Amino acid sequence: MEEKNSNQINIELNEEIAQGLYSNLAIISHSSSEFVLDFVRVMPGIPKAQVKSRIILTPEHAKRLLLALGENMTKYETKHGQVKLEDRGSAIGPFGYN
Repeated sequence: MEEKNSNQINIELNEEIAQGLYSNLAIISHSSSEFVLDFVRVMPGIPKAQVKSRIILTPEHAKRLLLALGENMTKYETKHGQVKLEDRGSAIGPFGYN
């Protein structure tokens, strides 16, 4: 039983982080050793946008995130119905920005 408890992590969430940041565009880039996820808020009619948050992951953690998002999307769609994407032929940001 002690061995099981030693693998647990106490994760804290302060008030500022708990409020979250809204993002409607993610830009993903990578090198041989890391993936970089930039989260951006794009507003209609405004040709400039700021990165609101940047997360840097190892390739292994990026793959775990990909699998976790897929699993959660499947659960979401099972409960709420399919999430439809506008067919543009490629992954493109909102309001026509890439």
